Amino acid sequence: MDAFTRTYWDAAAEGRLLLRRCGACGRAHHYPREFCPHCWSEDVTWEPASGRATLYTWSVVHRNDLAPFGERTPYVAAVVDLAEGPRMMTEIVECGEGGLRVGMELEVTFRGGGEDRGGEDRGVGEGGEAEEVGDIGDVTVPVFRPRG
Repeated sequence: MDAFTRTYWDAAAEGRLLLRRCGACGRAHHYPREFCPHCWSEDVTWEPASGRATLYTWSVVHRNDLAPFGERTPYVAAVVDLAEGPRMMTEIVECGEGGLRVGMELEVTFRGGGEDRGGEDRGVGEGGEAEEVGDIGDVTVPVFRPRG
């Protein structure tokens, strides 16, 4: 996280996925950059993504010695095609390996503080108190689950 990407990470902590769109060529891109990777224009702005995607490819990770991933194995590392066009590296949750198929419809949810969190539940703890998100060690990341 740095000054440029803070907008992206703050939105994720609020349960929103953002993309960058180029004002010159009109194409969306992800990961966030200060210029368009298609035409090199610096006329790029943030916009909300729909949160819809389709599964392009995946791999089941059975071993990862890096924290915190070792505690999560096995997990599904994936590349998804966002409805807006860009491809995004992510993780698939709430779906076993046998349920995965190329082209399956997905929706975004968010993992923060060691949990998957989507939409309305974002930012509320067990006792109804607001949770602090965004501190070092508590980054919220977009992950995807099957739609419907």
